[in-house]
Parts: sequence; C-alpha cells; structure tokens
Amino acid sequence: MSTPEKHPMNPWNHDVAKDENDLIDVQVDGDWVKMPRGLNVVEVAHRLKKFIPHYCYHPKLSVVGNCRMCLFEMGTPRLGPDRQPVLGKDGKPEIAWIPRPQIGCATGITPGMGIRTDSPLVKDCRNGVMEFLLINHPLDCPICDQAGECKLQEYSVEYGTGGSRFVENKVKKPKNVDLGERIVLDDERCILCSRCVRFSSELTKDNVLGFVNRGSHSTLTAYPGKSFDNDYSLNTVDICPVGALTSKDFRFQMRVWFLKETKGICTSCGTGCNITIGSREGKVYRLTPRENEAVNSQWMCDHGRLNFHYLEDKARLQQPLLRAAGEQFPGPWIDALSRAAEGLKKVKPAEIAVAASARMTNEELYLLKRLVEELGVTQVDTVNRPGQADKFLRSADGNPNTRGAELLGLSQGGRKMVSWGVEIAAGKIKALLVLGGEDVVKAGIPESALAELEILITSAILPNATTRVAHVVLPGAGFAEKTGSMVNFHGRLQRFTRAIPTPGQAREDWMILRDLRETLTGGNSLHSIEDIWKAMSSTVAAFTGLSWAKIGDRGIQLSSATPSSTPAKS
Repeated sequence: MSTPEKHPMNPWNHDVAKDENDLIDVQVDGDWVKMPRGLNVVEVAHRLKKFIPHYCYHPKLSVVGNCRMCLFEMGTPRLGPDRQPVLGKDGKPEIAWIPRPQIGCATGITPGMGIRTDSPLVKDCRNGVMEFLLINHPLDCPICDQAGECKLQEYSVEYGTGGSRFVENKVKKPKNVDLGERIVLDDERCILCSRCVRFSSELTKDNVLGFVNRGSHSTLTAYPGKSFDNDYSLNTVDICPVGALTSKDFRFQMRVWFLKETKGICTSCGTGCNITIGSREGKVYRLTPRENEAVNSQWMCDHGRLNFHYLEDKARLQQPLLRAAGEQFPGPWIDALSRAAEGLKKVKPAEIAVAASARMTNEELYLLKRLVEELGVTQVDTVNRPGQADKFLRSADGNPNTRGAELLGLSQGGRKMVSWGVEIAAGKIKALLVLGGEDVVKAGIPESALAELEILITSAILPNATTRVAHVVLPGAGFAEKTGSMVNFHGRLQRFTRAIPTPGQAREDWMILRDLRETLTGGNSLHSIEDIWKAMSSTVAAFTGLSWAKIGDRGIQLSSATPSSTPAKS
C-alpha cells in the first residue's frame, strides 16, 4: 500500500512515507518480525502490542529525542570476514549488541536490527531517567489537575524506583503563570518535553512558546509581549504529558476518574471533529478530541471545545410554553402538541413554511421530511450560517449537517427563506414551524412579520427573538443530549450517542417530531433511532445499504455527498 492521500483537512499528515509492502526483517525481544521500512522503534513496538514509554515523542510532531524515556537496547547484524552478516542456525543474522542504549523515537529500523525493549539494561536506564525527571518535580499529585491522566505519575509507578536519593532542595520555578486567555502554566511541573512548543510552531504556525535559561533552571514561557491565544491552544493541554499546562475552563472542576466518557462529534461547524464528552451526573464538564484521521486527526479548535456551556444556561427552556392573552405560560406537552397540530390544520399546506435546521440530525430531518410530505408542505429551507474558515480545521460552514439536509432535500441554502418575510406580510404564509433552535428573526424575517402569523411553532434550547413571539414553544435537546448522525462538510457520515439526559421536560428533537407527526397525521411507526435509520436507509439513496452499526465510531465516507460550494452570506 502506498502512502495514503492527505485529507484536505489533515495538513499535519507529514510523516515519512511508509510503504507497507517494503518490509524488512527485525528482531524484537528475540522474535523476528517483518516491519515496513521507515518506522521508528517506538512505532514498531506499538504495532507488536509492546509499549516503550515516552514523553517528548508524538506521532504528529517532529522528533526531538530530548526526554530519553524511550531508551532501548539495539543490536546490528554481526559481520564475518567477508563483511557479510553471520547467519545463525535459524538462517537469521546473529546480533551484535551495542553496549549503550539508544532512543527509540529517533532510531529508524534497518534490516537485521535487534531491539530489546525490556532487558535489564533498558530497565536500569528507565529507572535512571525517571529519577532525574522527579528530582525537581513537585510532589503535588493530590492537588494536580492532571492526576489520573499524568504520564509522569503512571511511569513513576511502572518504571520508577519507588524512592528518591535526592536530599537537596528542589529548584523552584514559576507557578500559576497566565499564558493566555485559556491556558495556565505551572513551570515546576514541566519536564521540558517541548510538545507544546512543536505543536504551536509546526501545526498552528504560532511561534509563541519557547524555553529560557539553562540546566535545571530551564522554563517554558511565552515570548515577551506575546500571549498564547490561538484558537487551537487547548490542544497543548491534551498532549502535555504532565500537569504543566491546564485549561482555565476545566481547571479544578472535576476529577477525571469520575467522568463518564461518551463518543460524540463537535457540532460547532461543518468539519464535525470527533470528540469525547466528559460528563458526570447529567452535566458536561469538558470536550476533548477523539482520534479520526479522516476528519480531525487528534485535534479540535478551542471554539468547538468550549461550546457546550449553554447546556447549563439558567435561561434554558425546560417546559413547553403556550401563548394566551398575549403572554406565554407553561403547559403540558399534550396541550402544546395539540395546539400546534390544530394551528397547522387550520391553514392550507401552501400557507405553511418550515424553517428546518442544518444543526438537526439526519434522523430528525428524515422525520421532518416525512411530516412535510404527509402535510403537502413545499416551503422548506434551512437557516444559513456562514462562518470563518481557517487553514486547519474550522469550516466556513457554521452548520454541522448541511450535507445531510441537502441529501434529504430540506435545504435550499437559505435562498428560499429570504422571501418569507414578504410572503408573511402579504398573507401568503400564515403558519411557520421553526426547528432546531433557529432564530428566524436573526436570519432576516422581521419580528413584526412573525406577529402577523396565525400560528408560530418553534422548538428551541434557549430563548431568542423567535421564541418570544411564538404561539407554541417546545423545549428541545442539545448536541450532548441526543443520539443521531450527521454528514460533515466533506461528505462523511458520522454518528454520536447521548451523553446526558435533557433537563426538566425538554425532549430530544426526534421525539418532538415523532409526537407532532402522530398528533397531526396518526403516523407512529418510528419509536427509536434504529427504526428511523432503517426507514431512512430504505428510502434515501445516499444511505442505501448502510446500517446504524456499519457507520461505526469513525464514520463512513459517502460518495454521493461531495462538498458543495461554501454557503453564501444571507
């Protein structure tokens, strides 16, 4: 297999080409194996389910070899008088072992190489490296935010000596250093692995971080007059092997071993970065990137990472609201659905418009598609949300599921919606159904026009200008409170599962649409995400032959969902 083609959103795929068919023989812990030429020793061990501990090495960053934790014992083929390898009884070269260890991250494999990952020499060297790293490291694991995820903590147990011979005073370094808007640095904990420095300079091209001073007094810092504020800064917290860099947002909020981890996708733009949602007792505490080479590799932007606090907003809609005598009052779901159904039945299908959302899942959009077809409604569009793309991960499409809405025939890119204000004022549109928490006032429909509607129904998470004038408000679910699938800007179908329940009486949007459809038309055959997916895959060409299980944790590329042009500003 030749070198894989770089994904347009994966500029970091800069590793040395590795031809999987160009194999060479190497001996690893006494066993001969074939490995692709070009791999380093750490990668070889990883492929063989062996582990060589390391701090500075990261597969997406350049190799510097400064932590020395990945030391291994290396051997080369023993040569005879004819300068040819001496072969043993097994027909393989005899190994001449070098008396000093080598670093695995910066050592590429060669034919006939011998590798020992767990010999007495290697163990002794690792013990020595751990002892040096811990000499000046503060013993503050109980109060460190990295506890439970700290590689220094883990390796000290696995590879350390269990005690220290150092009796002098530790070197004191700066603590609680404000590196930027989102990052706090504790230099005493830094082991000078330089991962953060290389990430900033190589991937985000933001040369802000560096080391100053020498020897035991070396410290990490931002260059004078600069701050570490790029939109990918929090990735350095992820790759920091110790507790030197911490997130201001997550710092001291929750112990990581209490968090329930749920696989999800970021819904802040059209890229759809794969994420892990960390939650406890119904509250999301953090989002971290989940590896997927076809989408976001191992990174995500800070905007998407921090875009979840609205789930805990005090103004969160938690029960249906009904308008009476010019005011909105809380009401039961059965009354809200009945009021919505009655209002839609009173007008003709041609007088109904539906503002869908490209932030809704495919399953929710499919139920909506079934509903508008059964009602005979043709005025359907999505709210356009142009964003600001960068050269790394951020997409110019601020909606996470524009492709899905297009595949299901529910989006005109906002082009149809621009005329709705005039049509409402002229009496051509008398009923408007707004879904996915969209604010059509912000999208360009005047609030005065909405006041002319006979019925305005909206599902939302937070109050907005549309919900304030609506006749029926149905409380919906946020991205972490629902299960479903989306198609990202590059046409990749991805799924995610619910991490936390909805608050109060709020419901997942597919349930709202299911119940509204049942109230309106009596259709009630779809009672789970799996049921919806089966029905959708049998009628939507792009999803034909796919099952919920086939999507998997990393998604499937759809050939029929190629990227269209970037949405124009409305």
